[in-house]
Amino acid sequence: MSQVLLFADQVAKINDAVNGVVWGVPALILLIGTGILMTVLTGFFQFTRFGHMWKETIGKLFKKGGKGIFKSDDKNSISQFQALCTALSATIGTGNIAGIAFAITSGGTGSIFWMWVAAIFGMMTNYSENVLGIFYRKKNKDGEWCGGAMYYLENGLGSKKGCKVIGKVLAILFSCFAILASFGIGNMGQVVSIKESVLNVFAFTPNKTVNGLIIGGVVMLVVALVIIGGLNRIAKANEKIVPFMAIFYIIGAAIIIIMNAKQVGPAFASIFRNAFSFKAAAGGVGGYVIKQAITWGFKRGVFSNEAGLGSSVMVHSASNVKEPVTQGLWGIFEVFMDTIIVCTMTALVVLTTGIVDLETGASISGNTKLGLATEAFTQSFGVVGGIFIAVAVTLFAFSTVLGWSYYGSKAWEYLFGTKSILIYRIVFLVVIVIGSTFSADLAIDLSDTFNGLMAIPNLIGVITLSGTVLAITKNYSARKLGKNPDKSLKPMLSAYADIQAMQEKNLDEE
Repeated sequence: MSQVLLFADQVAKINDAVNGVVWGVPALILLIGTGILMTVLTGFFQFTRFGHMWKETIGKLFKKGGKGIFKSDDKNSISQFQALCTALSATIGTGNIAGIAFAITSGGTGSIFWMWVAAIFGMMTNYSENVLGIFYRKKNKDGEWCGGAMYYLENGLGSKKGCKVIGKVLAILFSCFAILASFGIGNMGQVVSIKESVLNVFAFTPNKTVNGLIIGGVVMLVVALVIIGGLNRIAKANEKIVPFMAIFYIIGAAIIIIMNAKQVGPAFASIFRNAFSFKAAAGGVGGYVIKQAITWGFKRGVFSNEAGLGSSVMVHSASNVKEPVTQGLWGIFEVFMDTIIVCTMTALVVLTTGIVDLETGASISGNTKLGLATEAFTQSFGVVGGIFIAVAVTLFAFSTVLGWSYYGSKAWEYLFGTKSILIYRIVFLVVIVIGSTFSADLAIDLSDTFNGLMAIPNLIGVITLSGTVLAITKNYSARKLGKNPDKSLKPMLSAYADIQAMQEKNLDEE
């Protein structure tokens, strides 16, 4: 046991050093700057075309005959709704509950404002990633779509003059970081949250480590049953889990917010007031406080919606969609749903129940992370609240593990080939058990570091290929939007002539 603790301590020290660089000011500027760049280049697309986004995504779910939305005719691809659910399964996770509570206690209530900022601009980062993912995706020898940052780095950035080597190097780095991230945010960070949520309600033995191993073993077995069937089984599982868990959690959170309706105004006032911390500035510590709010807001925003990581692109690229922009619109909705809706509701639950100081964001009871979120629900619903949050966290975390197991496998496939994916899955399952022995602090800190490392090569790719995103967006807008759409204009569907021709034919047949 002492050796395990010593190992964890060494990992924590190394991670702290790397994390300080990865989440430094330059990285934060790169992250938010990419979103701002894509927002400006596309004419504030997430605002001006919000209605169109809603109509072409969630709106189609309520219309009959939406071809390809719920079911894919191609056995080697998944439907657009399955792609969304799998992407949301990876994004709507413990970051939406424990992560938001952590942001408030670490960066103050103002961190929620900066989380919103990260999400608003992150919508266009996610949009751009998905557009590039569809445009540069290819099919593997099994006929399955393969897309993601590694492909647009190698074949997009790499196609530019003098950039072949750097494109390939960045693609390899991204894939390596994605595999590490799948073990962090997509595995250990989620399993630890499942362990804590379950143990808050039940305790199997007096030994915490044994309890963790029992829970880790059970999670490993259930995950194994799903991921052994590949993307189709993962997508089918998430198609059933994600809508239920999202509605389940939103209703529970909404009831608490309504119960504390009088505190909603003060909660919002605290968020906006402390985002810039004018009071702290007068005391000479404003710069530090504001930096903490921004850093934690951006960290938790990225941890939650993953905009900028290039992760969800891998599953979006596996959908049966033909138009790159169509999947980009799903990317905007994904960030909106994850952060603007779910994360905001968690923040309001924490801020309206009186369990934190609205001036400092400090926990009154001393609870943080999942413990603070559990306190909010327990205070409102009693024992049922504890059970509610345990069920919600378990569902959120489990679906995230499933989604990230796919992301990691695609990164592994890029590096080592299709035949070797089984090796990755075995390692991923073993890490579940190892992660169940980690502390929540270490698991979250590791996830933050891996997130930051993964984002850097991806964002470089998005920035250098921003012209391609703009061209595809303009092409789509000219053909589909406005008073006089030009239907004779040739669509931009793929960077490769053979796939372009195939997708044009498929569009004509629809």
